[in-house]
Amino acid sequence: MASILTRIMLPTPPSLYVNYSSLITTAVISFIGLSEAFGSHLGYSKFFNLGSQNQNYRVKLSSRIGMLLLYTPSFLAALASLVLLLPHHKDARFLLLSLALTIHYFKRDFEVLFIHKYSGGMALGSAILISLSYFSSTAHLIYFHYKLYPTQLGKNQHDNQQPNIDMKYIGVLLFLIGISGNFYHHFLLSKLRKNGEKEKSYKIPRGGLFGLVICPHYLFEIIEFVGFCFISQTLYSFCFTIGTIFYLMGRSYATRKWYLSKFEDFPKEVKALVPFVF
Repeated sequence: MASILTRIMLPTPPSLYVNYSSLITTAVISFIGLSEAFGSHLGYSKFFNLGSQNQNYRVKLSSRIGMLLLYTPSFLAALASLVLLLPHHKDARFLLLSLALTIHYFKRDFEVLFIHKYSGGMALGSAILISLSYFSSTAHLIYFHYKLYPTQLGKNQHDNQQPNIDMKYIGVLLFLIGISGNFYHHFLLSKLRKNGEKEKSYKIPRGGLFGLVICPHYLFEIIEFVGFCFISQTLYSFCFTIGTIFYLMGRSYATRKWYLSKFEDFPKEVKALVPFVF
């Protein structure tokens, strides 16, 4: 396993900050996902009123404002990397990574403004926590690649190094599949609540892969993040992707459990995240 990773990852510089931030990122995001699975939910969407004994004391944001707070800082960070850093780092891998991140968060803001239909709300504390997590991971993905793998000759010993197995174009393909599938299933979810229906009217999703898993939008989001990982091929991107997978597994498990509790006719064969498996 270790030999495979060394072949597909860019050489990792002997930096304690890189190594520890990678491990801490994996541990923290995975822990949040495990907490979701065991009922300690971040306060947004259908889980806003679950998992907290101090609901009356939480500052509540509208879902739209909260979701914009989640994604906009990361979008601006990714966009800034294209405008400010790319002219000094003329490398295809860095261009693809920055562009993919910019498109990802632009698409999320677009969905917030024009696609999603909202219920519940968002706790301010959860919004700040998630926003900082997204912003930190986006900034680190960009910074580590820009700082540690420069393309200008003479900067340091890692100049122009490439992994033994170049995965960046496979990463682009996975990113495009993931972002398309994620958008499509978000669109299907937006059609569940018609105009004039009660704000908190929930239905069992239909269409697409909803007949197999209750969270296909999370499945395609994982494919997106695997795409980021393959484009970047750094230790941090690998660790962040592992953490994200565990988080979305926990969130999807909690979502399926919620649907089972709300709908007696929820089809038991519909899994949480991976068709026929989980």
